Amino acid sequence: MEKAREKARVLMEALPYIKDYYGKTVVVKFGGNAMENDELKERFASDIVLMRYVGMNPVIVHGGGPQITEYMRRLSLEVRFVDGHRVTDAAAMEVAKMVLVGKVNKEIVSLINGHGTLAVGLSGEDGNLLMCRKRFHRGEEGEVDLGFVGEVERVNPGILNNLIRDEFIPVVASIGVDGKGQSYNINADLVAGALAQALQADKLIYLTDVDGIYRDLSDPDSLIPELGLREAEKLLEGGSLSSGMLPKLKSCVEAIRLGVRRAHIINGTIDHALLLELYTDAGIGTMVKAD
Repeated sequence: MEKAREKARVLMEALPYIKDYYGKTVVVKFGGNAMENDELKERFASDIVLMRYVGMNPVIVHGGGPQITEYMRRLSLEVRFVDGHRVTDAAAMEVAKMVLVGKVNKEIVSLINGHGTLAVGLSGEDGNLLMCRKRFHRGEEGEVDLGFVGEVERVNPGILNNLIRDEFIPVVASIGVDGKGQSYNINADLVAGALAQALQADKLIYLTDVDGIYRDLSDPDSLIPELGLREAEKLLEGGSLSSGMLPKLKSCVEAIRLGVRRAHIINGTIDHALLLELYTDAGIGTMVKAD
């Protein structure tokens, strides 16, 4: 009987959040170790399905850097990075499309649809969802040509709005296209932020391999549970963030500036991380919000 009562208490704790988020859109960036662990992928899929059944409109964005690297090595292609950015020549671009659109995207869709909910896979090329331009990296040695690496110039959210209206769950691979039909590989963190802004999402959530943002990376007790916009901007300017965290927090800040209500950075390797952050009083990770 006590176990039943505890389950009832959990449901009652979640009730105000279910009411608050009903009908709202949340963009979830799925990445890190959670993408490479079958058990974590299955739990992620079940969390997304539950979110949809209680009235939220989840939109998933994913990359797949480790998977791209694995397949490039299988094909004896050179794997090269500049300051953490993949140099993407024509051959690497073909592998990126094959892996992101043809493999990773379909796996996520299949996991979600295994629960009886209809997910739809697409990339930024579909319906010109993500129009982009070539990105140049400016490092210590000046401007570096990264090849077919792009940045989002414009989002055409109509196709996503139609899918959401019809109660589908969009799963978006981080491939974009320019006005001439050339495909580009885009940082999935930046894609998630751009989609959240275009959809005027209520929430933007990054699933990562760490618990959130730390004031001091060497101190596990320095996790920041909540950040106002101005404090987040100061962190970006301070230069203390890791290269992996920088685009996530930058995307959070830009999304908040442009109307997204909350942005979250949480550890996707924790069981049911999404549900803990969304539907419990304590939450997990770091939340960024307007001042």
